[in-house]
This record gives sequence, structure tokens and C-alpha cells, in this order.
Amino acid sequence: MSTPARTHADPRATLRAGLPDRYLTPDDIAEMFEVPKETVYQWRKKRIGPPGFRIGKHLRYDPADVRAYVTSRKSHDSDAA
Repeated sequence: MSTPARTHADPRATLRAGLPDRYLTPDDIAEMFEVPKETVYQWRKKRIGPPGFRIGKHLRYDPADVRAYVTSRKSHDSDAA
């Protein structure tokens, strides 16, 4: 019996529709926000982007933290307007 191929949905759609069942990678974050991956690493270095964490040498993002970051940015931007 063959197992179905695992496909990755558009991370932006996944985040809007509900939390994915996996931690996000820097590639996912870059695709989600439509920025270069280097920008994601700069955000982390400057502590201005969504909070990430390391698992060994791998950087990961909790989808709940990313959603909270987006929500806080949206409310911050609407307060400034």
C-alpha cells in the first residue's frame, strides 16, 4: 500500500484558516510575509520580528506566536494612524 504524498499548502492561507500542525521554518516565514529569507534572519537578530526558537541548530516558529505577532503589528499600526 502506498502512502499519499505530503503536500505543503500555502503557509499564508494556512495561518489565516487555522494553525498548522507543525512548527514553521524561516522559509515559511519568508514566504508568508513575502520577504527574502535574509530579512527573517535580520528580524530575529534585531528582535523585531515574530519570536523564533532553536531546536538543535534549526530555527523554528510556533504558528501561535506568529499569529500573535501579526495581531500586535496590526493593532500597533492602527493605533499609530
